[in-house]
Parts: sequence; C-alpha cells; structure tokens
Amino acid sequence: MSLLPLALLIASAASHAAPQSDPLKETAAQKAARMKWFEEARFGMFIHWGLYSVPAGYWKGRMIPGAGEWIMHEAKIKPEEYEPFRDQFNPVNFDAMKWVKIAKGAGMKYIAITSKHHEGFGMWPSAQGDWNIGHTRFHRDPLKELAAACKKEGLKLCFYHSIMDWHHPDYLPRRAWDTRPVDPTSFPRYVQYMKAQLKELLTNYGPIGIIWFDGQWESTWNHDEGIDLYRYIRSLQPNVIVNDRVDSGNLGPSKTPFTRSVGDYGTPEQTIPANGLPYPWETCMTMNDTWGFHAADHNWKSTETLVRNLIDIASKGGNYLLNVGPTSLGEIPDPSIERLAEVGKWTKANGEALYGTTASPFPRQLPWGRITQRPGKLYLHVFDAGAKGDIELTGLKNHVKGAYLLTNRRQAVSVVNGPNGPVIHLPTPLTDPLATVVVAQIDGPPVVDMPAWTASPDSSGQFVLDASHVTIHGETAQYEPAHKAIGYWTNHTDYLTWNVQVPRAGAYSVEVDLACAPGSEGGIFEVSVGGQAVTGKVPLTGSWDTFIKVNAGTINLPAGKSELKLRPVDFPGLALMNLRSIKLVPTR
Repeated sequence: MSLLPLALLIASAASHAAPQSDPLKETAAQKAARMKWFEEARFGMFIHWGLYSVPAGYWKGRMIPGAGEWIMHEAKIKPEEYEPFRDQFNPVNFDAMKWVKIAKGAGMKYIAITSKHHEGFGMWPSAQGDWNIGHTRFHRDPLKELAAACKKEGLKLCFYHSIMDWHHPDYLPRRAWDTRPVDPTSFPRYVQYMKAQLKELLTNYGPIGIIWFDGQWESTWNHDEGIDLYRYIRSLQPNVIVNDRVDSGNLGPSKTPFTRSVGDYGTPEQTIPANGLPYPWETCMTMNDTWGFHAADHNWKSTETLVRNLIDIASKGGNYLLNVGPTSLGEIPDPSIERLAEVGKWTKANGEALYGTTASPFPRQLPWGRITQRPGKLYLHVFDAGAKGDIELTGLKNHVKGAYLLTNRRQAVSVVNGPNGPVIHLPTPLTDPLATVVVAQIDGPPVVDMPAWTASPDSSGQFVLDASHVTIHGETAQYEPAHKAIGYWTNHTDYLTWNVQVPRAGAYSVEVDLACAPGSEGGIFEVSVGGQAVTGKVPLTGSWDTFIKVNAGTINLPAGKSELKLRPVDFPGLALMNLRSIKLVPTR
C-alpha cells in the first residue's frame, strides 16, 4: 500500500472526527447572520398533520373536546387502541406543490410541518421502527415532496418535532392509562431514538430552516438535555435555527434561570406579547380553535383578524406562524384556503411594509393602528382613522417630508404639525378596510418622545380610562383593535396601569366595562390607587365580545397625579376578562 494514500486517509478521518466549534459560543454577528432570513420573513405556515386527522376529534362515536392532535391524551386512548389509525391513514389527495403554493400565495416565507407530534407517529418513512408513514398504505414520503416543492418555490422548509412521545415504549413519564410495563432506566434509550430520527430529518431533506421543538415540559427533560440536543442539531446543520422549546425552560421576558433556554428565539403560543419581546420571537396561532384537524371545529378567525394579527406582530418585531390542519386525505380545509387567499391579496399589495421591516419606534401602540419601519420610512397601518380621517404620530420629533398611500404612490396625503406631533389626513373611507398603509418619509432615524397618557376629568367630572391608552405590564395581555379592548389576559401576573390627574380629592365609583366567555367567569380583580384598593368579581357575560358594566365599589382619589392599577387576584378559567374601559364617577 502506498504511504501517500494512507496519509491522506488518516488526515481525512481526522478532519471528519475533529469537533466543530461550539454553537453556544457563536458571536452576536454570527447569530445575526444565521437569523437574518427569519427576522425578515415575518410570516410562515404551521402545518399540524398526523394520524390524529383520522379520528378528526371523534372516538367511539363521541366528540372529544379540545385540540384534535391531543385526542390520544384527551380520550385516554391506549397505544394498542390507537395503532389501527395507521392502517386507515391514506392521504391520497396530498399534493405538496398545492400546499406550498397556498402558503406562497398568502405571502408566507416558510413552512413548519409536524414531522412527529406527541402521538409519536413519524410523517416520513423512518428507519427507526415501524411507527411512521412508511408502514401505511400511502407509499410516499410527504416530507421529501414538500422539500422539493419548497425548494422550487423559494420557501424555507422547517420541521416541528415533539420531544414528548405517548407511543414509544422508552419514553417517560407514561400516561396514567398506559398499562405497559415501565423500565425506569429507559429514557436515555428514547433520547438516542429521537436523535436518530432527527439525524434522518437533517441529512435526507436538504437545508432545513428551523427545528421547532415542543413537548419539553415533562420532568424527564432538563436544561442539560436541552443543551446537548441543541448542540447535536447544530452539529448536523450549523445554520439551522432552533426554537426555545429545545430546552426545559422557555425564553421569558427576562432571561432568568427559571426561563433560561439555549434556543434561538421565543415562541409565545396563541397570544401576541403586548410590547414584543427583547429577542427574536414568533407567535404561533391557530386559524380556528385547534391545531390538528377536528371535524367539529368551525370557529374560524376572520380575514380581518388574521391580517391585523400579522401587522400587530410585525409592528412588535415578531413573526406570525399561522396554522392549518389538513385532513386524513391530505387536504387543507377550504375555510383555511379561502382566508389565506384573502390574506395574500393584502400581503401582495403591502409587502414593502411587512417583509424586512423592524418594530415600531413608538413605545406604545397608537389607537388608530400599527407602525413598522425601515430607514427613512414609517409604514402606518391604519385600522381606524375616525370620522375625520386624521391620525396623529404622537411624540414624533422628526420632520415628515411627505406621505402617500403605499398602494397608490401618486395619491399624496396631507401632513400638518399638531400640538403633539405630525397629523396625517387620510381619504375617507379608507381604501382598504383591512388596513390602509400610509408611507411617511422622515429625516433621519425616528426620534419619539411619547409621554405616558394622563387622564383628566370630562365636563361632568368623570374619568374614562379606555383600553387604547393603557400601559400593559406582562407577556400575554394585549390590545385588540377589533373590540377596542384588552384581551388574551391569560397570565396571572399581567397587570394594567393608567395615569390620572385629579384636580380635587374625592370619592369615585369604579365601573369596569368587561366581557367574559363561559368557563372563565368568577375571576377576582383589584383596582388600586393612592394606597387604596377595591376588588370586583368577573361575571359571565355570554362571550368575549359581549360587554357589560360591573361596579367594583368606591375608591378615594387623591389630588394630583396618580397611577391607577388593575391586576388579577385570581381567575379559574382561561383568562381573566376582556376589558374595554374603567370609568371613575364622582359620588357627590
């Protein structure tokens, strides 16, 4: 044997064996380059598709409430009872290119599909056992077909992958109704199985944009496991992005040990953070009430809600990952297709104001809509310009050189200087009822001095503290323009504050204008100011958009400027309430 080929062989083996640089030690510039496409994308499609689409929310003739993809858990189905769904799964109408074109037509830049959800079923023909699509009547690989379609259409393909696995015999902890024998030492074997599957996904399907983990909250998964898995994923594809759920603790508003994560970005679910987050983030949200297909779920969000959610998220610097749940035949439901086509009309006309923009420079949302920006331009997404068509850029110190409608650059709009900032006059009615975008051209980087809003009494001595002027403290509560109310108040630590300027001390009745849907009634809230507090109880009003006024008692307001605070004491349901306003009425 020649010594030269042997030396080359040794050198080659050494180079392959050499460890790559630690991904946890990448520089800020390296991470920014890796995250660049994600930070510019703004809009993606989530796809929840698995065996759970076969029962479609029904088990033994009974409709199972809750999310379709959780039916194995919610109906307490044993693995051996669940397995026959594999033989029934045959998505003969699956068309990868059709799915990708639906996403692209909506203006989405990436697709994240469930490679494996909590049921443990692999949606590709894995070599790791037989609990996967390779052992069904459907003799195709949908992930391979999606990879090819995404590549052709220029979309990033991403994989959701559940750490939790209700089917695999080595996963722990088991469900209470799973009576299979338990080996308490089996979990490391499961981790090796999971890594082997992830290696397939990261070596056989081309460049992957994101590995989107979930199911990380059970006791067997910990911070060290998260670090190891993150490093493993990045060793297979160094440029892949990994979400925060790779770790046992999600990213929080501050990276405390309790909320630490080695993940690259945060993943608020079914909610939009009131003030954005101080790191890259993405809100994932359903289009109806469930992620996986559920035949009984017809509660679809309107196109207006979807477009305004997208704008709201972009104005806070985040991405919107909007879900579809295909059927067991491989079809995206028509209501999803129809809404995505309508959303696509808006994104096609207004994409300049969305893709590659950054968050609003204003510290609070303005009552008429939302703002995104790029150098020299503010994009004003107007939801409601009022009867006169005037919107104010409260606190903006820059000179506005000019303004025009994004969809009609020839139609300039007038700009005058108001007492609190530039005022732009728009044609009424608005040209697009979903959101009319005005481009404001400014000199230099935006400079905003926006003092906190302070309530003063009206002519009758009453104070009206409406939701559009509140300061939100927390992660989930947010202003909903459609209801002109604070909604998604699902976090017990979130609270609201207003400033009030009281000319004379006195007693005031506290009237809270609120709404509450069935199942969430009974929450207790506290209103406090000047060291005093009153409490009220949230009644059932019928729905989240049926508002009634609740008297919480009488409170004494001190003279001068004070901060009024409303916080939850406790609530038993999904959320505390939707809040439209607080009215303070003098008692004498």
